[in-house]
Amino acid sequence: MSAPLQSRKILITGASGYVGGRLVKALVDDGFNVRILVRDWHKIQGQPWASAVEITQGDAQNRSDLEMALDGVHTAYYLLHSINLGPNFDEIEAQMARDFAEVSEAAGVSQIVYLGGIANDVNISKHLASRARTGAQLASTTVPVLELRAGIIIGSGSASFEMLRHLTHRLPVMTTPKWVMNRTHPIAIRDVLYYLKSAAVLSQPAGRVCDIGGPEVLTYADMMQKFAKLSGLKKRLIIKIPVLTPGLSSLWIGLVTPVPTALARPLVGSLISEVVADPAKSVADLIPPPPGGLTDVTTAMNLALSKITAHGVETRWSDATSPTAPWQKAQGDPDWSGEMVLRDRREVVTDVSLEKIWRQIEGIGGEHGWFGSDFLWWGRGVIDRFVGGVGLRRGRRDPDYLRIGESVDFWRVEELEQGRRLKLYAEMILPGKAWLEFSLSRENGKTKLVQEATFNPRGLGGQMYWYAISPLHLFVFPTMLRNIVKKASKDA
Repeated sequence: MSAPLQSRKILITGASGYVGGRLVKALVDDGFNVRILVRDWHKIQGQPWASAVEITQGDAQNRSDLEMALDGVHTAYYLLHSINLGPNFDEIEAQMARDFAEVSEAAGVSQIVYLGGIANDVNISKHLASRARTGAQLASTTVPVLELRAGIIIGSGSASFEMLRHLTHRLPVMTTPKWVMNRTHPIAIRDVLYYLKSAAVLSQPAGRVCDIGGPEVLTYADMMQKFAKLSGLKKRLIIKIPVLTPGLSSLWIGLVTPVPTALARPLVGSLISEVVADPAKSVADLIPPPPGGLTDVTTAMNLALSKITAHGVETRWSDATSPTAPWQKAQGDPDWSGEMVLRDRREVVTDVSLEKIWRQIEGIGGEHGWFGSDFLWWGRGVIDRFVGGVGLRRGRRDPDYLRIGESVDFWRVEELEQGRRLKLYAEMILPGKAWLEFSLSRENGKTKLVQEATFNPRGLGGQMYWYAISPLHLFVFPTMLRNIVKKASKDA
């Protein structure tokens, strides 16, 4: 690679998301000069590439923040999504894209690269229509836009793959809507990253729409059968019924998979149409196929499962949050701000080493559970799913290690001081805001563990909720504290 191409200033938006986080790593590993735009720089502190990029903290909906982020940029990657912003998400996405294009033009950006969705069928969902509209808004100025449109992305941690994996594992007999027989054009995440990365070194800016897909076109039902065979499961019995609408399907997916209903809805909506790449929109003349060829579906699934088994998942669908998500609202409410603060604080002093205790704390949740009373945590997760929340099955990216900003069941890591402190923010639906914090210190040669649950109630209803569940706290929290020490002592 020539030095001038590698020295280009690259901006990546959506760096805390599934694709964006992996693209940052891929470009940094290749020696690119990368800048990222994030709403909260704390969220990417735990990323291995955090110290190797230039960080601009700001909001993509704020033009002054965009001006700062796009200053001196040659190639800007637009990897933003706003589908969780309510029923008018398409209007918000269009305005965000228009602002980004206009500020890019004013800043002298040479190339915009956008990852959209294949939308060649006449019958497309609101989600896919919005993705296409976003591309059109980005291309509304003089800055050339290379819009790469992909279908289902197969990779460890992708929402599409998690949905496919859990449906196939948990349901040997499935009653499914007729859309499972629609053709799709899946592509491996490694190939998506190859095309995105290659766009950074184009000799001339490109302004066009290109479909990217893997070497196979098959139905969603075919993909489930392939996954079942790969996993050593019996062939799945799929019974198609006409009454399962996308809305009902997303509710069902939210019930039996870790993917919440709110995210499943646009994914399912995209499957009502045939998502197949158009040969007339091939990218091959601009970016040749990857060395060794495109990855077939079976290999892509195998690679994804290998990453999951080896605890090597780099990014996950649950990493990203929207500007209105609880994560964004959680920051900056000190005691003196006037909010009522209710607490359950407990501590224990033990001879077990600080390092052993921390290992248990950092591994909390997911497959390790919550150190006792797991049936109560499970029940709370069921209630949360029932009222439209994320529930408990979101799990963790890695069973043993955490990063700031990632999800742990229905919590999110808000603060993390390795070996000392872990603060989790509750993303379940609550009449207020809740945190669970663990802190460790050494005192007189012993280890002191402090566990504190904090709740900022919203009105009288929030206060009544706290006092109503306080009897459960008397059982759950002491059990958790005791079992953390017990497990650490046993491992020691």
